[in-house]
Amino acid sequence: MSIDLTSKKLAEAPATVRNYGSWGSRLFDAFNVAFLVGLALITVLPLMYVLAGSFATEAEISSRPFFLWPEQFVTSTYDYIFGTPTFVRALVTTVCVTAVGTVVQVLLTLTMAYPLSKRQLPGRTLVLNLVIFTIVFSGGMIPTYLVVRDLGLLDSYWALILPLAINPFYLIIVKSFFQELPQALEEAARIDGCTELGVFRRIVLPLSKPIIATFSLFYAVGIWNDYMSPLLYINDNSKWTLQVLVRMLTSPAAERSVTAFDSVLFPEQGIKFAVVVVATLPILLVYPFLQKHFAKGVLIGSVKE
Repeated sequence: MSIDLTSKKLAEAPATVRNYGSWGSRLFDAFNVAFLVGLALITVLPLMYVLAGSFATEAEISSRPFFLWPEQFVTSTYDYIFGTPTFVRALVTTVCVTAVGTVVQVLLTLTMAYPLSKRQLPGRTLVLNLVIFTIVFSGGMIPTYLVVRDLGLLDSYWALILPLAINPFYLIIVKSFFQELPQALEEAARIDGCTELGVFRRIVLPLSKPIIATFSLFYAVGIWNDYMSPLLYINDNSKWTLQVLVRMLTSPAAERSVTAFDSVLFPEQGIKFAVVVVATLPILLVYPFLQKHFAKGVLIGSVKE
């Protein structure tokens, strides 16, 4: 009896279910796997080559066009760059600017998104329209430079943080996320005597950990990889960030740049690889700790108003 019922259900099942193990389905799955593996290799192999080259000798880099493991493992390149005051200063500057900038940008984004999530806020529609307008149109490089100059921020680390303090696209997503939070929790907190700031600090922020982690990572990566802002606004080379230094070391005019920058000899290829690794590694190390929140926070808050 059970065998007859099973046969009947299989016969009534959709063709897509019955043919899941068909030749065409298996071919499609194999193509997807091969395509994704190919993309992964295209992404990972250059990074592995740069990492291996940073631990290889200059002779091996010159003789072997591509390798994933050095024949002779050396750390002289890292000893060189971490023994150079210019590099250490640029690394510390970048870490500090990224840390402070991420806190400032996330804090400003959250505090602006929360009131905009309240439909009863006077002038809310006008402010939202202005935010959306900045997504479509921007002032451009020269007007932004003039604003930074007139505010007295040239050669200041705040010039690397404040001009991009609030990303309007991120703001809209965070605002949509706040709108999806249960209103009953906020009303209960107000009944218990919480002020609006208390509701935001004690109710909203604890429920917003996924989206805070997600956009903290986005802002941190943006500041860490920012090359144009220090190039435009920082004239004092003692305040240059790591990305500017990496550009100086890896550009075709690196010999002139480095000689003028630190009065040292032109760096070898292995040192270039080591600088790129150090400039990339911190973000790669931070991501695993935020992955739990990142996977959830990417899609959360995407419900449209």
